[in-house]
Amino acid sequence: MTAELTLNSTKPAPEPELDPQGRGKAERVTVFFFVLVPLLALLAAVPFAWGWGLTWTDIAIGAVFYVIGGLGITVGFHRHFTHGSFKANRPLRIALALAGSLAIEGGVIKWVADHRRHHKYSDHEGDPHSPWRFGDDWRSVAKGLFYAHMAWMFLSDEKTSPKRFAPDLLRDRDIVRIDRWFGAIVVFSLLAPAVIGGLVTMSWWGAFTAFFWGGLVRVALLHHVTWSVNSICHTIGEENFEVRDRSRNVWWLAIPSFGESWHNLHHADPTCARHGVLKGQIDISARAIWVFEKLGWASKVRWPNAERLAAKRVTG
Repeated sequence: MTAELTLNSTKPAPEPELDPQGRGKAERVTVFFFVLVPLLALLAAVPFAWGWGLTWTDIAIGAVFYVIGGLGITVGFHRHFTHGSFKANRPLRIALALAGSLAIEGGVIKWVADHRRHHKYSDHEGDPHSPWRFGDDWRSVAKGLFYAHMAWMFLSDEKTSPKRFAPDLLRDRDIVRIDRWFGAIVVFSLLAPAVIGGLVTMSWWGAFTAFFWGGLVRVALLHHVTWSVNSICHTIGEENFEVRDRSRNVWWLAIPSFGESWHNLHHADPTCARHGVLKGQIDISARAIWVFEKLGWASKVRWPNAERLAAKRVTG
């Protein structure tokens, strides 16, 4: 059965039978070379750049902006704006929209509209970034991974309608205003690390290295982690809860994605504020929401319901 048949059907197709020594292994090898090899190459460059092209200042600046932008995406754009996992007071709502925009993954309205459409048609016709749209042999999977990972953003002719998928955000004046400011926020996100680095080191070289590592590399890394949830977490991993698509849990992405890679539970219960619900599943985004709730900034948090989880749990 090909992915074209799956995507053109109105009902979810059954999971293909994967030979753990055959196609399943090929998929894992494809994922490794597609995502991990470039990342390992970047990490290998760090020792060569250390001391002259990379310093602790650059790492600190990049880490702070990575966390702010990353949580802005996971807690803000995703769990709050897209799925309504909790209510946020106005200052927190504005802060989350601004923080998510710093990640440079698109304006908040378009991001939310695309993701709501993804959930409506997940791994079926209409899904903007399913890795299974070309087939399930290893060549098709490799092509689908590239498409789901990033190519869909510039190769697809399909445009998600904000009026259909994000009408609530279009009625929110604060969010519309921030969405319109996205271009200026992009400039700030890229140049602020350079300004900070230059002021800390009092040098143009310090400004340049902070721009490179704290700006460009930080944005690229966050992008690939976010995109990996679209591609890798719909290709390989564990299924702990019953879903109608191929969303899976990928443990080694949990920390850099702030808990988003516990993707299987998310698709089983999209409005749940915590994605990592099983023992040992670290979910940094859920902890941030917990802190906001304790501070009184967030309310009506949709924490996991034991009965609902038990009903969806995969057994055997």
